[in-house]
Amino acid sequence: MAAVVDGSRGCAGSKVSNHLKDRVYESSEGAVADEGGSGADFLQGEHSSSSLKSSKDVGELLEKFREETEALEEQVLTVCSSVPPKVSAALSAAGEARCSLDELLQREEFISNKLQQHLQGTKQWMGDLGQTCNQVDFIERSIKYLKCLHHIEELSAAVQQYLMINSVWDAIKGVESMAALDCGLNQSECPHLCDFLRKTLCFWHTIIKDRLTSEFEKVLIQLHWPIITPNQSVTPPANYQDLSSQLEGLVLQLLALQTSDDLISQRASASTQGPPTVSSSTLASPAPPLCLPIQIMLQPLTKRFRYHFYGNRQTNSIHKPEWYLTQVLKWLENSSTFMEEKIQPVFDQAVQTISAKVELCRGLVCLVQEKVGSDASRMLYDDGLFCHLVEEVLQFEKDLRSNHSYPATLPGLLHILLEDAFLQKWLAVERKMAVEKMDAMLSAEGAWTSQYKDISDMDELKAPECAETFMTLLQVITERYRALPSPAAQLRFFGLQKELVDDFRIRLTQVMKEESRCPLGSRYCAILNAVNYISTILRDWGDNVFFLQLQQAVVSLGEQELLGSIEMMEVGRLASLEGSLFDGLLSLLDRLKGDMLGRLLHSLMRDTAEKAQPYCQERWLSIPAPQDQSAMSLSSSACPMMLCVRDRLLNLHQVLSVSLFQLAWQGLAEKLDNFIYQERLQQH
Repeated sequence: MAAVVDGSRGCAGSKVSNHLKDRVYESSEGAVADEGGSGADFLQGEHSSSSLKSSKDVGELLEKFREETEALEEQVLTVCSSVPPKVSAALSAAGEARCSLDELLQREEFISNKLQQHLQGTKQWMGDLGQTCNQVDFIERSIKYLKCLHHIEELSAAVQQYLMINSVWDAIKGVESMAALDCGLNQSECPHLCDFLRKTLCFWHTIIKDRLTSEFEKVLIQLHWPIITPNQSVTPPANYQDLSSQLEGLVLQLLALQTSDDLISQRASASTQGPPTVSSSTLASPAPPLCLPIQIMLQPLTKRFRYHFYGNRQTNSIHKPEWYLTQVLKWLENSSTFMEEKIQPVFDQAVQTISAKVELCRGLVCLVQEKVGSDASRMLYDDGLFCHLVEEVLQFEKDLRSNHSYPATLPGLLHILLEDAFLQKWLAVERKMAVEKMDAMLSAEGAWTSQYKDISDMDELKAPECAETFMTLLQVITERYRALPSPAAQLRFFGLQKELVDDFRIRLTQVMKEESRCPLGSRYCAILNAVNYISTILRDWGDNVFFLQLQQAVVSLGEQELLGSIEMMEVGRLASLEGSLFDGLLSLLDRLKGDMLGRLLHSLMRDTAEKAQPYCQERWLSIPAPQDQSAMSLSSSACPMMLCVRDRLLNLHQVLSVSLFQLAWQGLAEKLDNFIYQERLQQH
């Protein structure tokens, strides 16, 4: 029995040992078992050695291990049975996708081959169709070309027919239709058609214009045009009413012909001149062409002008530009009534927003511009002639704008002088003449005396004659360039004025240094008055509307020559009108004035201190007490000092301006207070 038990125990022990080995092997993935005694350790850990001695306990343990083994085997079988169907399903889907892809590729290749065969077959058809379309397009363009050509020929035939039956209005309408067609074909690529149309238009336009011009000139002659002299006979002819109606009809017809005339003029100027070049000094935009009636009315005046003021005529004198300028102004004045009474009403009837008088004036100005430009080019090397021409042009421009209501928007003669060569010459002449006048005014006999010295009411500033003459010179320069239409050109003249003021200040400084040995002398005080006078006038100019406009022009145009090294803060002050264009000059003049006042007060105080020595040396102990004196009086030792002060102040009051004298006596009083306090009171 014991043997059986031992045998059974040995069998059970063997099974337990095998089961333990399997568990160790199964758990080897998560942990590392010890090299020896693993089963023994497990058995010792699970059951004590005493519990394993019972067969019942071993059986239970064996049953437990068997159940666990079966559970594990069932799990392994379940996993192994579920994985192969999914893999096979995936492989089956992949195979089907591959077969579908191969089928699609075969269909794509088949369709591509079929498409290539179709394209090869239709290529020739496309070539034939494109050629046919090109032929159709060419035929359509040819039909339009022929229709346009036929339309031009119809218009030409219609204009010819209208002229044959003397229907001028209908002929003008036909020409207007041609002009409108020409504008429509402006971007056309048919040069021969456009050329044919323009030649046809120019042909009929010239015929109609010549006919109307001839009739218009005959009517003007009967109405005594042109009116050359103010005493010219203006007795109305017997058929005045008929002439007036003819004049009205002809002017209206000429105005109706204006569109085609402008078009032809533009074509002619574009073909002969090429692209226009714009001068940097030219500011005015190109004015529209003169209307046809005014062009015809200007022809006799143009002939007279060229006859008298061109060629070898005695009236064509380069020394006398006033001859032709005055003649043009007389023609404008004599023709004013005729233009307002005869021509302007017809313009108003034609709903034309133009002035007949201004149009005539514009035509004559163009004539004079050509003459002035020609003469000015010949005067560039003669200062006297050029200066005389500028003076006459300025006077002409003034009369033209004020007496004949010539608009400021239209260019005048001053636009000619704005060309670079003429403007530089003008500036050079102004500078040269101003310097010569400064030399003359400073060397004149009465340069340092006031011309109003005997009139107390007018001599508050006590400005010497040289200072007044200099400021008058600057004012004349201002009046000359004030009318210029270009702010940039005006600023160039203003820059010249600043140079002249600074030059005059330097000259005054040089003369002052020569007279500094006697600061109380009349010439020294006259120089001080001159500096103060110039400063006062420049401050007044800083508030003048014209110079305020120039100030804004400096900021807007960014004139670096005038701005110089001005900081941005100073530019901002100019823009906000807090400062003025004369601030730089005024600071220099104020510095000179302060220096001269300092010298004057120093000399005055030196004389006063010399006279004050007896008073400073007097002992106060020897002076009677105030209560012992019946009346307070000036110390006898101080009388020379006070007499000196009185005499010097009286002299300064006579030779200095009011403002300068006030500064002088206030400065003297302050210095005298300090002197008495330091030299007299502190000593005692």
